[in-house]
This record gives sequence, C-alpha cells and structure tokens, in this order.
Amino acid sequence: MTTDKQNTSTIRDFTQGGIFRQLIKLAMPLMAVSFIQMAYNMVDIIWIGRLGSKSVAAVGTVGMLMWMMNSFALLSKVSAEVSIGQSIGAKRMDKAMLYASHTTTIAIIMGLVFAIFFFIFPQLTISFFRLEIDITLEAVNYLKIISFGVPFMFLILNFSGIYIGTGRSDTPFYFNAIGLVLNIVLDPLFIFGFGFIPKMGSQGAALATTLSQLVVLILFVRHLRKKNGILSQFSFWVKLRKSYTLNILKLGVPVAAMNVYFSIINMNLTRIASIHGGHLGVTSQTTGGQIEGITWNTSTGFATALGSFVAQNFAAGKMNRARHAYRYTLIAMMVLGLAVTASFMLFGSEIFSVFIPEKAAYIAGGDYLFIIGISQIFMMLELTTQGMFNGVGKTTPPAIVSIAFNTLRIPLAIFLALSMGVNGVWWAITITSIIKGVCSAVWYYFLQRKYK
Repeated sequence: MTTDKQNTSTIRDFTQGGIFRQLIKLAMPLMAVSFIQMAYNMVDIIWIGRLGSKSVAAVGTVGMLMWMMNSFALLSKVSAEVSIGQSIGAKRMDKAMLYASHTTTIAIIMGLVFAIFFFIFPQLTISFFRLEIDITLEAVNYLKIISFGVPFMFLILNFSGIYIGTGRSDTPFYFNAIGLVLNIVLDPLFIFGFGFIPKMGSQGAALATTLSQLVVLILFVRHLRKKNGILSQFSFWVKLRKSYTLNILKLGVPVAAMNVYFSIINMNLTRIASIHGGHLGVTSQTTGGQIEGITWNTSTGFATALGSFVAQNFAAGKMNRARHAYRYTLIAMMVLGLAVTASFMLFGSEIFSVFIPEKAAYIAGGDYLFIIGISQIFMMLELTTQGMFNGVGKTTPPAIVSIAFNTLRIPLAIFLALSMGVNGVWWAITITSIIKGVCSAVWYYFLQRKYK
C-alpha cells in the first residue's frame, strides 16, 4: 500500500479525541456557511420585498431553479466529502488527491452545461410555473444574469466538499462570509441605483450575487494554488479514470438524485400554489422556504459534519464513536427544532413581515410558517440520519425514503388544495415530512445493527 504524508498538518483526525467537541468544531463553520448561503437569498428578498410581492415571486421561482441546480452540484460535493474523508481515514493521501481532481473536473463540466441551458432557454424554464406575464418576464431577465454565476456555484460547492472531507470546514466559512458581506453592500446599490450606478431592480440583485460568487471562487482557487495548499495542489482538470469516476457516481448520484427530485417536487408544489393562491402562494412558499432554512441549514450543517466524522471512524473500524456522534447530534437538533417550531407557530406573520411588509403577503406567509412549523423536528431527524447513512457509504436508503414520500406530496397537495385552498399544499409538505423522519430513523436502526 502506498501512502502520502504530505500536508498532514492541514488534515483533522476524527478517530480520536472528544466526540462532541469535534462535532461542534466541524459543524459550526458548516452551519455558518449554510446560513451565509441562505443569507444571500435573505438579503435579496429583504431588498426586493421593497419592490413588491410580484418581484419576490419572480426571484423566488428562479430560486427554485437554483435549488435544483445546487442539488445536481451535490454529486461532486458529497462525493468529495465522503471519498476524501474515507481516503484520509485509511491513510491514503494519494487517493484523496485523485478524488479531489475528479470531483473538480465533474463540477466544471456540470456547471457549464447548466449555465448554457439557463441562458439559452430561460423562457422555456420559467414558463413551467404558470406565472403572470409581467412576473414571468422579470424572472426571465433575472435568470439570464444569474446563469453566468452557475459555474462559480458548482465549483464553490465542490471545493467546500473537498475542505470538509479533510476536516477543514472553517476555510469555506471564511471565504463565503467575505462573499456575503460583498453581496450585502452591492445589493441595494444595484437594485435601487446610486450615483453613476443605474437602478436595475431585481436584475441588480442577480448581478450582485454573481459578482460575489466570483470573488468567493477566486479566494478558493488562490488558497488551493498555494505551495503548501491542501492536498498538495491537486489538478483541477484531469482525464477521468473509470474506477474513480464510478465510485464518485456511486457515492454522489443517490444523494444528488434525492435532492434533485426533491427540488423538482417543490417546483411542482410551487406550480400548484400558483394555481390555487396566485403570486401570494408562490411568495409564501419561496420566502417561507428561505425562513425555514433556519432549521434546514442547521440540520444540513450538522448532518454534513456527522457524515465527515463518521466516514473517518467507519474506515478506521471505530463504529461506536460514530454511534455516539449520531446520538449527540440528534439531541442538539431536537432542542433547536422545538424552539423553531414554537417561533413559527406563535409568531409566523410577524417573522414574515420582516421580509415582505405587504399585509396580504405576510398573513399568507404566517399561515405557511404555522403549518410547516409542526414538522420541523421530523425534518431535522431525517437530515441527521441522512448524514449518518452518508458517512458509512450507504447513500441509497435516505434517497429511497426521500423520493418515495416526496412523490406523495404532489397527489396529496392536489387533493388537499381542492378543499383547503393553498394551505392544503403546506399540509401535504408537513404530513410527508413527518413520515420521512420516522422512516429514516427506523431504517437506520435496523441497518446499524450489523456494524460492530
């Protein structure tokens, strides 16, 4: 067996030491990165909300498309996290470098394909949501600009996965924080205009986001290209080897497929919400979904940290440490879930009004948060368990659970909306979230019994 001990000082070993302390140390930057990514959209919505609920609906529909795109990007990101983490746990730095090169090459290819498609066919893509003509036109113009930043987003997520796989989740946090600050500064300047900068409305928000993402990508590349950079300056572009590519697909496709399908389901739910609730239905779901990111991104951050932690310990034959990490993570998520549920159910309209001051919009949004709030604990249970599955390389079970019950949302939403209006769509989401959380935990309980 060949080994490579170069740059081991940049790698974190999770196979020994305090479990909870290591989880927190790894998860906090990941959560911060998730919140930063959420804050990009939040900042946009806060400023665009001043333009009116129709502009929020236009940007929100493009946000759904970006969600789908980011789901495809998980193929390279999650593969990098798991394959590099397991390679490090097995003391195979040479393999870790090759996996980093392969996931980066795949990310470049996918990013360019999506960018070209969104730029050439924006009208075709946006027409799916059946929006009003003026909202559709605004969404099309927004998508054309944001498409230039799509390759940046793919590479940023991939590089983040590489750093996470090596245990260095703090670096993506720093770089994304810089991008957020820049976006906060540029948003009002480009949206409302200032001095020689013309007023661009929602298109200004797209330009601000694209420029901010470009800066973040440049920071990643510069850091990776340093002489003593992480994983010894691995190549960004390589000829794909069959064995490495197949393993990347094996690890990444189930997770990506699950999330892509999830995003497609939500795009269909947005379409149903548009039919039964007009642009206020779209605004409630898209903006409410961003607010719900409080629990989603926290859970995702901990789940990603758990996956990286478990990957190393699983490869090192220390499954008991992995089980303890899972229990610690669940306890932390349940406490937070209860707090968020109470906030959404008691103060939903007040929370929503911070983003969109129109009365009709924040009343409708309050209904959304109240209903969705019921399922927050179960959503966090599902995501945490998914992190455990990912860490042991079993990415298929959570994909099956997610795909099966997300599919159920469409007919259930259509059925409930006929009698309850747009709120029936929100109840469909909540009911299926509860089922997914329970099924994921039960499946893992039976799976883990075969690991010593």
